[in-house]
Amino acid sequence: MIVPRSGFALTAGAPRRWSRPTDSGGTLDCWFCPTCGSRLWHETEPNAETLSIKGGSLDEPVDFDQLYHIWTARKLEGLQLPAGCKSHPGEPPD
Repeated sequence: MIVPRSGFALTAGAPRRWSRPTDSGGTLDCWFCPTCGSRLWHETEPNAETLSIKGGSLDEPVDFDQLYHIWTARKLEGLQLPAGCKSHPGEPPD
């Protein structure tokens, strides 16, 4: 889920970070739980206006019908996106 950084707050824990190159030539910081290894969020730079929170890391369920799905060209085989949802096959346009 792409969210404004201003609406994000870490309330507990001490996640760890690893970085990897992106298709566009930048670097993506990937934050994860050091206990279980689950990814929590991604960010392209420390002061970016938005970051990408992993929906499965939230305490409350998310209505996936209303989300904008990105990187759909790389989705798991057999995964069905909701009919009529907003989507993009790769990195979303600005």
